[in-house]
Amino acid sequence: MFRPSTLLQYASDVAASAAFYSGILGTPPVEQSPGFALFLLGDGAALGLWQRDDVQPPVSTQAGAAELAMVVANPEAVQQMHDAWRALGVQIVQAPVTLEFGHTFVGVDPDGHRLRVYSRAEGLPARG
Repeated sequence: MFRPSTLLQYASDVAASAAFYSGILGTPPVEQSPGFALFLLGDGAALGLWQRDDVQPPVSTQAGAAELAMVVANPEAVQQMHDAWRALGVQIVQAPVTLEFGHTFVGVDPDGHRLRVYSRAEGLPARG
């Protein structure tokens, strides 16, 4: 059975990106080398950071073309995560706001990859 499990982000500096993600995830990578770092996210999901210059075939897209989205329990948890990320120095590109799908904010990692945190709007079905 096909089950996508790993998101890869292309990094200009794997060590700096690994330090960034260690801060926002609250855990160190389970694997790290000069060109790659891997974080386990739970439920079989993982986040890999791959040195942009080493990716084969070469990367043709720019950061910000997609988002890593993280759901939290409620709007208060969105605000708490926003405040924690600001304290870590994360660049916030969208302050907390309520949109059609729920309460959300967006930060970016050192390479400009978008990181959305949100809580689902009432009435929307939960996803597994």
